Amino acid sequence: MDQHQATVAPDDETTGLIDVEQAEAALVEHYPRLVRLAYLILPPGIGRTRRVLAAHALAQRALPRNRGYGTGPEPHPDVELPWQRGTKGPGADTGYAYVRLRVLRLALRAARPRRWWWQRPPALPQVFGLRLFPRSGGADELALERALSELSGPGRAAYLLRELERLGEHEARTLLRAAGVADARAALDEADAVPEQAGSRDGSLLESPEFDPCSLQARPTDLMRRRQHVRAVLVAVVALVVCGTLLGVPGRGWGPTGSAAPSYARNPSSERALDPARLTRAAPDAWRTASRAGFSSWPARGDRVRDTALLRRALAVWARPGRSVRVSATLGTQSGPPSGPPQLLFAGEVDQATVVLLYDGLRVARYAEAGEGGAAALDFARLDAADAATSTALVLSRTDGNVRYLTAPWVRHARVRDLLHPNGAPRPLHRTGHGVTDPVRTVPQLRPCRGWPALQFGSRLVADLGELAPARLTYGTPGAGVRDVAGRAARASWARTGCRLAMMRGRGVRSVNSWRFAAQALPEAGGHAAWLCTRADTWRDTGSKVLAQFQPWDTRRGAAGAVVSSADNSPACGPREPRVLAGVLWKARSGRWYLLAAGSRQVTGIVATGGVRGRSYGRGLTLPAKAGARADLKARLADGGRLSPLR
Repeated sequence: MDQHQATVAPDDETTGLIDVEQAEAALVEHYPRLVRLAYLILPPGIGRTRRVLAAHALAQRALPRNRGYGTGPEPHPDVELPWQRGTKGPGADTGYAYVRLRVLRLALRAARPRRWWWQRPPALPQVFGLRLFPRSGGADELALERALSELSGPGRAAYLLRELERLGEHEARTLLRAAGVADARAALDEADAVPEQAGSRDGSLLESPEFDPCSLQARPTDLMRRRQHVRAVLVAVVALVVCGTLLGVPGRGWGPTGSAAPSYARNPSSERALDPARLTRAAPDAWRTASRAGFSSWPARGDRVRDTALLRRALAVWARPGRSVRVSATLGTQSGPPSGPPQLLFAGEVDQATVVLLYDGLRVARYAEAGEGGAAALDFARLDAADAATSTALVLSRTDGNVRYLTAPWVRHARVRDLLHPNGAPRPLHRTGHGVTDPVRTVPQLRPCRGWPALQFGSRLVADLGELAPARLTYGTPGAGVRDVAGRAARASWARTGCRLAMMRGRGVRSVNSWRFAAQALPEAGGHAAWLCTRADTWRDTGSKVLAQFQPWDTRRGAAGAVVSSADNSPACGPREPRVLAGVLWKARSGRWYLLAAGSRQVTGIVATGGVRGRSYGRGLTLPAKAGARADLKARLADGGRLSPLR
């Protein structure tokens, strides 16, 4: 039986009233509107590509399966059927109202927090080799998207029924109840709390291309990663063939290995790498005399650095993780066994778990177990070529939204500073004698702009991006003055940039630099705006993330800047290409629209073609425009070259 039918059972209450042909006709006729409704109800946190495909899947599954409709008794004319509740106005068509109710139910179900694999959105349709996403909107659309992301699934549904479907309060409440919302009134109250967005008085924002999952842009997926996956599959097949020939060869070990898988083949060099007696241990003061301070100069710390049984289990699980071991690795990090004896960084008890940190010169491996030989986890992060600025701390544990760190031996003072409150004083962070910090609150996944705690070690600032090593934060022009986030201007800039760090999670980020490449006067005496470029570089030197932000100075203090363009794997805003060009459509208080564009210092002129035409002979461009207009920008550089916008 279909999972959705078993719980929702919309077909049970439609027998004899709506035939499948009528429902199919309504679905085909109103398909873009239904897909838009599902797309906006789904949580934004699942990613734009998955969200688009899931919205199409939910709209297509709204077609009833049973073709036996039309055979039941006719309904009484005074009876109001469930899918007819709230069908006045644009939803008055019975077929559309019925399909809309099914889409609403399915989208609300998919928007709930998932605990089991079968509660995920439908798997079809699928697109392989391409990333599909709607066209990017302007600052108003981004503000509305952010406001909707803070609502619950029923709250988003209530907002859409009111603003997109144009239903009254009573009609929306009855339709939400028919869709299975337990507290429809609370959902409407949550929707009413959404502030009126700039430019939304004409009701056009929800119908803009930003929220249209039927008008899509296509880009390829990570081509290098696809090649690596193909190679990994071939290597895995060869490894399986080789291992299959060795299954009958028994082996012996030197002691209990906990959650490690059994070993069938003997390899003397591998066994030497997994011998706890051969672990490398740096001298307590090696970091003082090292030519380059990094993880290789960290001494072994913790209350169990001499526990041979624990270290043997950690090494064995690293080499042969069993089926019960949860293994994770940052992007681009291999999870294979060490090629030689690794270095011990830490072994001890942390938050009711036993943690071991090991370093093999390229990766840090974190082994954690609950009780001796209990459930185990193994995490990897590539952290090669680290220096004193990028090897200040490692994550020891994450428990109940809190993180404990192991700080570098050269860190004298540790503090916690909220990036979004630049004028607030940092609070001291207590550490044990082994360098283990007190718990530090992590950033909420869905509401990162409520606060972003960062660790301050002297003048250096690092932020947790969900990986083993926090990312270093810097401020300044690439190649000409990148420095630590210190001083009023740097902290004020990061206060409006900090919550954009959520876009850089899971990429293996080593450092994030933000710098103001231009400032511009806004038309109609609208004040001024800053243009910022934020670049995240990774430990593997590929997979960078670049964001161009537009930050009007007269908006709410501390409000996040609008991301007007972004690029992956681009040298823009970095030491190789310290230049950038970006543009945005901006709406003045009078209601008139303008095309604004700005470039970095090397820009001597900007030309706009397409939907908006004009030119400037400087670093900034301001032209009257129409809502939704699309312009092509080109900049002329001082050396005679040409520069395209960041994308």
